[in-house]
Amino acid sequence: MGRIANSWRLVKASFEVLRTDKELILFPIVSFVGVLIVTATFAVPMLLAGFFDQLIMGTANGIASVLLGFIFYVVMYTIIIFSNAALVGAATIRLQGGDPTLRDGFNIARKHLPNILGYAVISATVGMILRAISERGGIVGSIVSSLLGFAWNVVTFLVIPVLVIEEIGPVDAVKRSGQLLRDTWGEQLVGNFGIGAVMGLLSFGVILLGVPLIFLAVSADSVLFLLMSIALVVVLLLALGLISSTLGGIYQAAVYTYAVQGNTSGFFDDELVEQAFRHK
Repeated sequence: MGRIANSWRLVKASFEVLRTDKELILFPIVSFVGVLIVTATFAVPMLLAGFFDQLIMGTANGIASVLLGFIFYVVMYTIIIFSNAALVGAATIRLQGGDPTLRDGFNIARKHLPNILGYAVISATVGMILRAISERGGIVGSIVSSLLGFAWNVVTFLVIPVLVIEEIGPVDAVKRSGQLLRDTWGEQLVGNFGIGAVMGLLSFGVILLGVPLIFLAVSADSVLFLLMSIALVVVLLLALGLISSTLGGIYQAAVYTYAVQGNTSGFFDDELVEQAFRHK
Protein backbone atom coordinates (compact mmCIF):
# COMPACT_ATOMS: atom_id res chain seq x y z
CA MET A 1 0.00 0.00 0.00
CA GLY A 2 2.91 2.31 0.74
CA ARG A 3 4.30 1.74 -2.76
CA ILE A 4 0.90 2.45 -4.31
CA ALA A 5 0.62 5.68 -2.31
CA ASN A 6 4.12 6.71 -3.37
CA SER A 7 3.33 5.95 -7.00
CA TRP A 8 0.23 8.14 -6.89
CA ARG A 9 2.17 10.98 -5.27
CA LEU A 10 4.84 10.54 -7.92
CA VAL A 11 2.29 10.79 -10.72
CA LYS A 12 0.82 13.93 -9.16
CA ALA A 13 4.26 15.52 -8.81
CA SER A 14 5.14 14.69 -12.43
CA PHE A 15 1.77 15.98 -13.57
CA GLU A 16 2.44 19.25 -11.75
CA VAL A 17 5.46 19.81 -13.97
CA LEU A 18 3.37 18.87 -17.01
CA ARG A 19 0.62 21.24 -15.85
CA THR A 20 3.18 24.03 -15.62
CA ASP A 21 4.52 23.28 -19.12
CA LYS A 22 1.67 21.67 -21.05
CA GLU A 23 3.63 21.90 -24.29
CA LEU A 24 5.94 19.13 -23.04
CA ILE A 25 3.39 16.59 -24.29
CA LEU A 26 4.18 17.70 -27.84
CA PHE A 27 7.54 15.91 -27.72
CA PRO A 28 5.94 12.42 -27.45
CA ILE A 29 3.47 13.46 -30.15
CA VAL A 30 6.36 14.31 -32.47
CA SER A 31 7.92 10.95 -31.64
CA PHE A 32 4.66 9.10 -32.33
CA VAL A 33 4.11 10.82 -35.68
CA GLY A 34 7.74 10.21 -36.64
CA VAL A 35 7.44 6.52 -35.83
CA LEU A 36 4.30 6.24 -37.97
CA ILE A 37 6.03 7.96 -40.90
CA VAL A 38 9.12 5.76 -40.65
CA THR A 39 7.02 2.61 -40.35
CA ALA A 40 5.05 3.54 -43.46
CA THR A 41 8.25 4.50 -45.29
CA PHE A 42 9.71 1.06 -44.67
CA ALA A 43 6.54 -1.05 -44.82
CA VAL A 44 4.97 0.22 -48.04
CA PRO A 45 8.00 -0.41 -50.33
CA MET A 46 8.60 -3.77 -48.64
CA LEU A 47 4.96 -4.73 -49.21
CA LEU A 48 5.04 -3.68 -52.86
CA ALA A 49 8.28 -5.57 -53.38
CA GLY A 50 6.78 -8.73 -51.92
CA PHE A 51 9.28 -8.82 -49.06
CA PHE A 52 6.68 -9.92 -46.48
CA ASP A 53 5.53 -12.75 -48.75
CA GLN A 54 9.14 -13.91 -49.00
CA LEU A 55 9.46 -13.85 -45.22
CA ILE A 56 6.32 -15.96 -44.81
CA MET A 57 7.48 -18.44 -47.44
CA GLY A 58 11.01 -18.53 -46.01
CA THR A 59 12.64 -17.42 -49.26
CA ALA A 60 13.86 -14.01 -48.10
CA ASN A 61 17.60 -13.29 -48.10
CA GLY A 62 18.79 -13.72 -44.51
CA ILE A 63 21.52 -11.08 -44.65
CA ALA A 64 19.24 -8.59 -46.37
CA SER A 65 16.53 -9.17 -43.77
CA VAL A 66 18.93 -8.61 -40.87
CA LEU A 67 20.42 -5.51 -42.49
CA LEU A 68 17.01 -4.04 -43.28
CA GLY A 69 15.78 -4.79 -39.77
CA PHE A 70 18.87 -3.15 -38.26
CA ILE A 71 18.46 0.00 -40.34
CA PHE A 72 14.79 0.17 -39.37
CA TYR A 73 15.71 -0.19 -35.69
CA VAL A 74 18.34 2.54 -35.92
CA VAL A 75 15.99 5.02 -37.58
CA MET A 76 13.19 4.27 -35.13
CA TYR A 77 15.43 4.55 -32.09
CA THR A 78 16.93 7.78 -33.41
CA ILE A 79 13.50 9.41 -33.63
CA ILE A 80 12.38 8.13 -30.23
CA ILE A 81 15.63 9.03 -28.45
CA PHE A 82 15.79 12.45 -30.13
CA SER A 83 12.27 13.31 -28.98
CA ASN A 84 12.91 11.95 -25.49
CA ALA A 85 16.14 13.95 -25.29
CA ALA A 86 14.23 17.10 -26.21
CA LEU A 87 11.61 16.32 -23.55
CA VAL A 88 14.18 15.58 -20.84
CA GLY A 89 16.16 18.68 -21.78
CA ALA A 90 13.11 20.92 -21.52
CA ALA A 91 11.97 19.28 -18.27
CA THR A 92 15.43 19.78 -16.78
CA ILE A 93 15.28 23.48 -17.59
CA ARG A 94 11.96 23.69 -15.73
CA LEU A 95 13.34 21.77 -12.74
CA GLN A 96 16.25 24.21 -12.62
CA GLY A 97 13.85 27.14 -12.42
CA GLY A 98 13.76 28.11 -16.09
CA ASP A 99 10.85 28.47 -18.50
CA PRO A 100 11.58 26.14 -21.45
CA THR A 101 10.08 26.34 -24.92
CA LEU A 102 9.74 23.66 -27.57
CA ARG A 103 12.65 25.24 -29.42
CA ASP A 104 14.81 24.94 -26.30
CA GLY A 105 14.11 21.21 -26.07
CA PHE A 106 14.74 20.51 -29.73
CA ASN A 107 17.89 22.66 -29.72
CA ILE A 108 19.27 20.59 -26.86
CA ALA A 109 18.51 17.36 -28.72
CA ARG A 110 19.96 18.69 -31.99
CA LYS A 111 23.15 19.76 -30.20
CA HIS A 112 23.67 16.17 -29.05
CA LEU A 113 22.55 14.49 -32.30
CA PRO A 114 25.87 12.63 -32.90
CA ASN A 115 25.66 11.04 -29.43
CA ILE A 116 21.96 10.31 -29.96
CA LEU A 117 22.80 8.51 -33.21
CA GLY A 118 25.50 6.54 -31.43
CA TYR A 119 23.12 5.50 -28.69
CA ALA A 120 20.50 4.60 -31.31
CA VAL A 121 23.00 2.23 -32.93
CA ILE A 122 23.77 0.66 -29.54
CA SER A 123 20.06 0.30 -28.76
CA ALA A 124 19.35 -1.18 -32.19
CA THR A 125 22.14 -3.71 -31.73
CA VAL A 126 20.83 -4.73 -28.32
CA GLY A 127 17.30 -4.90 -29.74
CA MET A 128 18.38 -7.17 -32.59
CA ILE A 129 20.27 -9.46 -30.22
CA LEU A 130 17.33 -9.74 -27.82
CA ARG A 131 14.98 -10.40 -30.73
CA ALA A 132 17.26 -13.17 -32.04
CA ILE A 133 17.42 -14.78 -28.59
CA SER A 134 13.64 -14.63 -28.29
CA GLU A 135 12.95 -16.06 -31.76
CA ARG A 136 15.53 -18.85 -31.69
CA GLY A 137 15.31 -19.90 -28.06
CA GLY A 138 11.64 -20.81 -27.83
CA ILE A 139 9.98 -20.25 -24.46
CA VAL A 140 13.32 -20.21 -22.65
CA GLY A 141 14.66 -17.71 -25.16
CA SER A 142 11.66 -15.46 -24.64
CA ILE A 143 12.15 -15.54 -20.86
CA VAL A 144 15.88 -14.86 -21.14
CA SER A 145 15.24 -12.07 -23.64
CA SER A 146 12.68 -10.47 -21.33
CA LEU A 147 15.03 -10.62 -18.34
CA LEU A 148 17.93 -9.19 -20.30
CA GLY A 149 15.68 -6.49 -21.72
CA PHE A 150 14.52 -5.56 -18.23
CA ALA A 151 18.11 -5.38 -16.97
CA TRP A 152 19.09 -3.22 -19.96
CA ASN A 153 16.21 -0.82 -19.32
CA VAL A 154 17.23 -0.46 -15.68
CA VAL A 155 20.91 0.12 -16.45
CA THR A 156 20.13 2.67 -19.18
CA PHE A 157 17.35 4.47 -17.29
CA LEU A 158 19.37 7.70 -16.98
CA VAL A 159 21.24 7.53 -20.29
CA ILE A 160 19.18 10.25 -21.98
CA PRO A 161 19.56 12.81 -19.15
CA VAL A 162 23.28 12.04 -19.09
CA LEU A 163 23.53 12.48 -22.88
CA VAL A 164 21.80 15.86 -22.92
CA ILE A 165 23.45 17.31 -19.80
CA GLU A 166 26.91 15.78 -19.57
CA GLU A 167 29.25 16.11 -22.54
CA ILE A 168 30.10 12.41 -22.91
CA GLY A 169 29.58 9.78 -25.59
CA PRO A 170 26.90 7.07 -25.66
CA VAL A 171 29.09 4.28 -24.29
CA ASP A 172 30.23 6.40 -21.36
CA ALA A 173 26.62 7.54 -20.89
CA VAL A 174 25.52 3.92 -20.41
CA LYS A 175 28.30 3.42 -17.86
CA ARG A 176 27.43 6.68 -16.12
CA SER A 177 23.73 5.73 -15.99
CA GLY A 178 24.53 2.42 -14.33
CA GLN A 179 26.87 4.14 -11.90
CA LEU A 180 24.25 6.69 -10.84
CA LEU A 181 21.67 3.99 -10.21
CA ARG A 182 24.07 1.69 -8.39
CA ASP A 183 25.65 4.36 -6.24
CA THR A 184 22.46 6.19 -5.33
CA TRP A 185 19.62 3.70 -5.14
CA GLY A 186 20.66 0.22 -6.21
CA GLU A 187 19.09 -1.74 -9.01
CA GLN A 188 15.42 -2.15 -8.18
CA LEU A 189 13.57 0.63 -9.89
CA VAL A 190 10.09 1.20 -8.53
CA GLY A 191 8.97 4.76 -9.21
CA ASN A 192 8.95 4.64 -13.02
CA PHE A 193 6.96 1.43 -12.97
CA GLY A 194 4.60 3.06 -10.49
CA ILE A 195 3.75 5.66 -13.13
CA GLY A 196 3.22 2.88 -15.66
CA ALA A 197 0.99 0.97 -13.25
CA VAL A 198 -1.22 3.97 -12.53
CA MET A 199 -1.54 4.88 -16.21
CA GLY A 200 -2.19 1.21 -16.97
CA LEU A 201 -5.07 1.18 -14.49
CA LEU A 202 -6.53 4.27 -16.15
CA SER A 203 -6.20 2.61 -19.56
CA PHE A 204 -7.90 -0.50 -18.21
CA GLY A 205 -10.71 1.70 -16.94
CA VAL A 206 -11.13 3.22 -20.40
CA ILE A 207 -11.36 -0.28 -21.90
CA LEU A 208 -13.90 -1.37 -19.27
CA LEU A 209 -16.07 1.60 -20.16
CA GLY A 210 -15.40 1.36 -23.89
CA VAL A 211 -16.25 -2.31 -24.47
CA PRO A 212 -19.87 -2.03 -23.24
CA LEU A 213 -20.23 1.16 -25.29
CA ILE A 214 -19.07 -0.65 -28.42
CA PHE A 215 -21.39 -3.61 -27.76
CA LEU A 216 -24.23 -1.13 -27.28
CA ALA A 217 -23.41 0.42 -30.64
CA VAL A 218 -23.40 -3.01 -32.28
CA SER A 219 -26.74 -3.94 -30.71
CA ALA A 220 -28.18 -0.61 -31.87
CA ASP A 221 -27.08 -1.49 -35.41
CA SER A 222 -25.65 2.00 -35.86
CA VAL A 223 -22.46 2.24 -37.90
CA LEU A 224 -21.95 5.88 -36.95
CA PHE A 225 -22.37 5.13 -33.24
CA LEU A 226 -19.95 2.18 -33.55
CA LEU A 227 -17.28 4.24 -35.32
CA MET A 228 -17.65 7.06 -32.80
CA SER A 229 -17.36 4.61 -29.88
CA ILE A 230 -14.24 2.98 -31.29
CA ALA A 231 -12.72 6.37 -32.09
CA LEU A 232 -13.40 7.60 -28.56
CA VAL A 233 -11.69 4.58 -26.97
CA VAL A 234 -8.69 4.84 -29.31
CA VAL A 235 -8.28 8.57 -28.71
CA LEU A 236 -8.49 8.18 -24.94
CA LEU A 237 -5.97 5.32 -24.93
CA LEU A 238 -3.66 7.29 -27.21
CA ALA A 239 -3.95 10.36 -24.96
CA LEU A 240 -3.12 8.28 -21.87
CA GLY A 241 -0.13 6.80 -23.68
CA LEU A 242 1.20 10.23 -24.61
CA ILE A 243 0.67 11.52 -21.07
CA SER A 244 2.43 8.45 -19.66
CA SER A 245 5.43 8.99 -21.97
CA THR A 246 5.61 12.64 -20.98
CA LEU A 247 5.42 11.88 -17.26
CA GLY A 248 8.12 9.24 -17.69
CA GLY A 249 10.46 11.76 -19.32
CA ILE A 250 9.79 14.30 -16.59
CA TYR A 251 10.52 11.66 -13.95
CA GLN A 252 13.81 10.78 -15.65
CA ALA A 253 14.86 14.42 -15.50
CA ALA A 254 13.84 14.61 -11.83
CA VAL A 255 15.75 11.46 -10.88
CA TYR A 256 18.89 12.69 -12.65
CA THR A 257 18.57 16.13 -11.05
CA TYR A 258 18.25 14.53 -7.63
CA ALA A 259 21.16 12.15 -8.27
CA VAL A 260 23.50 14.99 -9.26
CA GLN A 261 22.26 17.92 -7.16
CA GLY A 262 20.68 16.16 -4.18
CA ASN A 263 17.31 17.89 -4.71
CA THR A 264 14.58 18.29 -7.31
CA SER A 265 13.98 22.02 -7.02
CA GLY A 266 10.67 21.79 -5.16
CA PHE A 267 8.50 19.97 -7.71
CA PHE A 268 9.16 16.56 -6.15
CA ASP A 269 9.39 15.46 -2.55
CA ASP A 270 13.11 14.56 -2.44
CA GLU A 271 12.44 11.75 0.02
CA LEU A 272 9.84 10.33 -2.35
CA VAL A 273 12.26 10.33 -5.29
CA GLU A 274 14.92 8.69 -3.14
CA GLN A 275 12.48 5.98 -2.02
CA ALA A 276 11.49 5.29 -5.63
CA PHE A 277 14.43 2.87 -5.66
CA ARG A 278 14.95 0.06 -3.20
CA HIS A 279 18.40 -0.52 -1.73
CA LYS A 280 20.20 -3.76 -2.48
